Amino acid sequence: MKSFLIGGVFGLAMLIVAEIDAAHAMSCQLITATHSARSWASAAETSQALAVQTARNLQRARGWSTLTLSAYAVAGDPFWKAVRPHGVPAKAKLSPDIVTPQFYTTCFTGVVVPYVCTTGSSACGQ
Repeated sequence: MKSFLIGGVFGLAMLIVAEIDAAHAMSCQLITATHSARSWASAAETSQALAVQTARNLQRARGWSTLTLSAYAVAGDPFWKAVRPHGVPAKAKLSPDIVTPQFYTTCFTGVVVPYVCTTGSSACGQ
């Protein structure tokens, strides 16, 4: 009975060490994607689709067998940085931000196009 108990404790300890090692093997990277469109909804949807595409490319490049996306707030990223060198002005921001478990999307009016959206997500895998 005593050896069975010692074996059980040893096995549990090994399981905990294995889970800690697996957690440390996971790595994450911030992904941002910006897209413009004639409608707010289309700009947001395409921005999110580009974030997924970027995450899948990262997964392939890193050889991850798993991929998890988590919403990560990012500032809007204007295309015309010469016109908006300090980022998106407050008067151009559209509310509310679009937040899902996978994406945090910030939208604003564009300089040349009607709507621009930037999506942020933390891509994690192992």
